[in-house]
Amino acid sequence: MSAKQLLDADDIRRILTRIAHEIVERNDGVADVTLIGIHRRGVPLAQRLAALLAETESTTVPVGELDIGLYRDDLTTRGPAPPLGRTVLPPLDDRLIVLVDDVLYTGRTIRAALNELTDWGRPRAIQLAVLVDRGHRELPIRADYVGKNIPTSPDERINVQVQPIDGVDAVSIVQPEPGTP
Repeated sequence: MSAKQLLDADDIRRILTRIAHEIVERNDGVADVTLIGIHRRGVPLAQRLAALLAETESTTVPVGELDIGLYRDDLTTRGPAPPLGRTVLPPLDDRLIVLVDDVLYTGRTIRAALNELTDWGRPRAIQLAVLVDRGHRELPIRADYVGKNIPTSPDERINVQVQPIDGVDAVSIVQPEPGTP
């Protein structure tokens, strides 16, 4: 497998700054906004967006963490389940939720997140922010805020690294070697 870096730390910082401004503009501020990061890499991205929003809007935006492990639709087909993370959510009722994830691909992760969120409360509205949209949707789901559209083939992989988990901020595309299944 060969990897090609597509975004570096400065690119990701600029993208998150732009998304933060788009959230403010679209919602006339952040008075009733709550950010919910999807484990794993959506959580630090949501935390960074909250910090950027606090800088520009001089207010604290609540941040939650969502582990969709038990809401996945492939639990019986994908082998051993990864260890569950934690779900920690501030109040959701009548809030505008911005769900944050690193990569939007088939839409199945977002469907699971929507199902879990509505089990915890009744938000006024839910918006979606993603660092990368790689296409190949299997469900009718689209992001409201997209950092970068990166068209891929189904056999390629997008690898997102974030500082708190990986020690670096970067996005790369991983292509299989010719002739590998």
